[in-house]
Amino acid sequence: MSVIATTAVGAPDTIKLLLGTSPPGGGFTPFGDAFAPTINERQHEVVVEPVFTKGSLENIPMLEEGRLGLGLAGGEATFEALTGSTRSPAALSIIAPMYSSAGMFAVPGLSAVTLIIDLKGKPVVFGAPGSSLVVQARYILKGIGLDLEHDFQAILLPRDDEALAMLADGRAAALWGGGIGWPAFEDLARSGTGARFVAPNEAESAAIVGKVPFLKRLTVPAGTYNGQNEPIHSVGSWSVVLGRSDMPERVAYALARALHEGEADMARRVRSGRETTAANTWVAAPRAEFIHPGVRRYLAEAAIEAPIK
Repeated sequence: MSVIATTAVGAPDTIKLLLGTSPPGGGFTPFGDAFAPTINERQHEVVVEPVFTKGSLENIPMLEEGRLGLGLAGGEATFEALTGSTRSPAALSIIAPMYSSAGMFAVPGLSAVTLIIDLKGKPVVFGAPGSSLVVQARYILKGIGLDLEHDFQAILLPRDDEALAMLADGRAAALWGGGIGWPAFEDLARSGTGARFVAPNEAESAAIVGKVPFLKRLTVPAGTYNGQNEPIHSVGSWSVVLGRSDMPERVAYALARALHEGEADMARRVRSGRETTAANTWVAAPRAEFIHPGVRRYLAEAAIEAPIK
């Protein structure tokens, strides 16, 4: 499949934007499959087409190279790219919020694991090699003095859904993930073993946000996953939709307006879309200046102001 980012389709002024998502089975894929029709049904200036990728760590360079028009990215990878904390700053901007990703481990229902330290030395699936969840795991574990590669038998899989078989037959003790309605967690929670979730405790959460200020305390509401009767308190970040900073302002404005006029459809199409609201654009952005000017124009016209911090 071609990955040309923009091309005329239909009417002369229509632009096609390829949207980089994740591998099949990844959490970004169902989001992208909901995002595209929500946009496409409400305007004719832009057509969004989702394509499979390796995830955040591929989407960002492909955006920079012009091989994608839009890309889904986790909060940690976004922070590194936009601030230049670990590389040269990327000429990218936030187009929309996706959802909050509270990082945590999932274990089979009968597992004896109750604390993160119980997993030390054990085989743990941390996700796909290009996934931002792997980046998130490194930050969170570092905040409590653990190292992903040295303190665990870290397993990276090209597809998140492959982890379920490894948990079922004992080749893995836990699966790392995050987000609302993340597919691999949903599948495990609905499986015969069920799932329990292991997140940083209060002391660990305080240590993490103290060492990694861009991470936030987040809560997964009770009932998000089958059998999860209590809220899960953890730390994490917001995943976002990124575009190039040189995207015309009118295009970014059209995307924001169509998406947020269709918020009810996003929530209906995918559970994680319930957090994809205009107000959460401000919440998800590490800094207001990282939001594309066209999106900021839409927010101003819609009278959606940044929260006072």
